[in-house]
Amino acid sequence: MNPKVDWFFDKDTKWQAEYKHLRNIVLECGLTEELKWGCPCYTFKGTNIVLIHGFKEYCAYLFHKGVLLKDTEKILIQQTENVQSARQIRFTSLEEITEKETILKAYIYEAIEVEKAGLKVELKKTKEFNMPEEFQKALDENPDLKTAFEALTPGRQRGYLLHFSQPKQPKTREARIEKCKPMIFEGKGLNDR
Repeated sequence: MNPKVDWFFDKDTKWQAEYKHLRNIVLECGLTEELKWGCPCYTFKGTNIVLIHGFKEYCAYLFHKGVLLKDTEKILIQQTENVQSARQIRFTSLEEITEKETILKAYIYEAIEVEKAGLKVELKKTKEFNMPEEFQKALDENPDLKTAFEALTPGRQRGYLLHFSQPKQPKTREARIEKCKPMIFEGKGLNDR
């Protein structure tokens, strides 16, 4: 147990008991506990394997390379259609976690083996993501914006493309693009502050 992570387990949340049990299970698998993205993250030789996180409706294990797991129990969930690599196992009760403890350890051990084998997830290239019509128009009309966007890392480019593509209404897409232009010019990603 890493004392830097204790605050996550000590805070008063709906999932406090579930979090603690998930922590014990993963620690029994011999992984190193770290704090990343404000969540307990478990690593093998410095590489992320699984983290614990929670939402209003459920808490979960998030396997960083979950797409590479066999998922023999059919319990892995893709959070959204745009998540390429990670997969969750969701829980809504302590009893559910306790019942699946052996299965959960098997998934964790398989994730460790995936890492030991050096397996990689083939991610979609940025050019394979949807380019919203409104953003393409903005790039065509403003060569400086196009240059700034192309100078961003592929991950930052994908983040913007996903963000701009989400709204159904063209006005909302246009508003998002306008709001993000200064950050693109500064070379920042969507979540950089």
